[in-house]
Amino acid sequence: MSFREKLIVFVLIFVSLGNLFFWLGKIYLSSTKQVPEFGGTYTEGMVGQPIYVNPILAQTNETDSAISGLIYSGLLKSNPKSELVNDLAESYNISEDSKEYTFNLKKGVKWHDGNDLTANDVIFTINTLNDPAFKSSLRQDWQGVRVEKIDDYTVKFILESPYFGFLENLTLGIMPEHIWKNINADKFHLAKYNLEPIGSGPYKFSNFHKDADGNILDYKTESFEDYFEGEPYIAAINFNFYSNEQDMIDAYNRKEIGGISAVASQSGNSDVFRKNTSVYEIKIPWSFSVFFNRNKNVALANKEVRLALNLATDKQKIIDEALLGKAIILDSPFFPETEEYNNDIEKKSFDLEKAKKTLEEAGWKGGESGLLEKEGAKLEFNLLTVDSPDLVKTAELLKEQWGQIGADVEIETLAFSDIQQNYIKPREYDALLVGQDSSFNVDPYSFWHSSQKKDPGLNLAMFDDAEADKLIEEARAEVNRGERVNKYRKFQEIIADQVPAAFLFSPYYLYVVDAKIKGIEAEKINMSQNRFSNINKWFIKTKRVKK
Repeated sequence: MSFREKLIVFVLIFVSLGNLFFWLGKIYLSSTKQVPEFGGTYTEGMVGQPIYVNPILAQTNETDSAISGLIYSGLLKSNPKSELVNDLAESYNISEDSKEYTFNLKKGVKWHDGNDLTANDVIFTINTLNDPAFKSSLRQDWQGVRVEKIDDYTVKFILESPYFGFLENLTLGIMPEHIWKNINADKFHLAKYNLEPIGSGPYKFSNFHKDADGNILDYKTESFEDYFEGEPYIAAINFNFYSNEQDMIDAYNRKEIGGISAVASQSGNSDVFRKNTSVYEIKIPWSFSVFFNRNKNVALANKEVRLALNLATDKQKIIDEALLGKAIILDSPFFPETEEYNNDIEKKSFDLEKAKKTLEEAGWKGGESGLLEKEGAKLEFNLLTVDSPDLVKTAELLKEQWGQIGADVEIETLAFSDIQQNYIKPREYDALLVGQDSSFNVDPYSFWHSSQKKDPGLNLAMFDDAEADKLIEEARAEVNRGERVNKYRKFQEIIADQVPAAFLFSPYYLYVVDAKIKGIEAEKINMSQNRFSNINKWFIKTKRVKK
């Protein structure tokens, strides 16, 4: 056989083998499917560091809340669509008068140390946070609530008066009585279990490392194989801690971490990050507004001024330029797409000419100072906001927009801690541009009831309206959803008429994760830690199985 003939035979054999492997591969792929496999490690960067990985102390620290949510379980939890679903609860029922909530616990749930979780743990957790000696910030949410043990796996909550939002309270992580019962209140905040917790959630504490100054550098958890919903796919969830966002981004791009807990809107473009990055734009009830303090500024005490400022606000331009388009417009204390949101109210859409006409018809005219004046009052005020890039840019755009109708606005930017202590607490500001953490299932009491005008209330507009107060109070106790919705829509009509604030936007929660992390389903979350709502279903590794 000549060399040419051998070459032809070799090529034919090579092509035949290639075709054989191609079709074998095609048959294999068509007869199998890819499914999650156990294994892998996900490391996330966060700003700050943990202090109390403890459900009844964690609420004031985002890092604590996130880690606590992995380690502890509540009676209920939020799913990726921000709907309440059973967690430790097998089932529950609510009495006709909505004052009694009876919960049946799942049996066989284990603590990370192997002990059984029972009703005793639920009773202990609630009684501990209700004891003022333990100084839990959650205590105010549980006033007027008693809890009783029915049997080892049944508990009953008894409310002095109905409250439609009570089920939200039951996402609280349950603590192990056998670990904490002998730790007195004066030692509670110092206990080692605040950083080395025993929970019942999908991940259990592994270890952490500190630097020479005592700062926690990282925090490691591992999957809990006896987790009652099944062992999580990812073997370990770890956290590295940084002093600022840019350090996190740099660490991510160096592949030191596989995700970033959150980034500001101005950092949310994918070209900022390394290849194969997913940036999840998740809806979250963060509400940013300008609150007008009518008690501190004469001009802002006039409704026509507040209305004109709203009309002169180009919200879409602010979102596009200050947040790179990563937000939705707000025009109410309630969020669009919720049932309570009142679509029938006429929106104060951007209209400069209408804004100018509103002021002119109300008697505001140019004075010798060059500013608009009315009865000796000048249209000028200070706008206070937090010293962060997106809010500073927002304030600058508002100054420019409001200047077009004759308002003289002076911007002051400070650290949030300074604003909180020296301005919000004593209510010493003309206009305040800040964000507020709310809920898609909004209870406006803390933000708009007149009893909340003084610190620690969150009525930053110093809003005071007897009819609005009555509607808020009635709605809180209304067990019929339809009736409650009607009351909240009437409340929004009062807000729209009185114009106590300029509602601006709700930014997306921007979650940056390496694209190899699969199974993330969060679309809408009430709190940032709820990004982990289905963490036990996330996966990195895969395998193929027969269809």
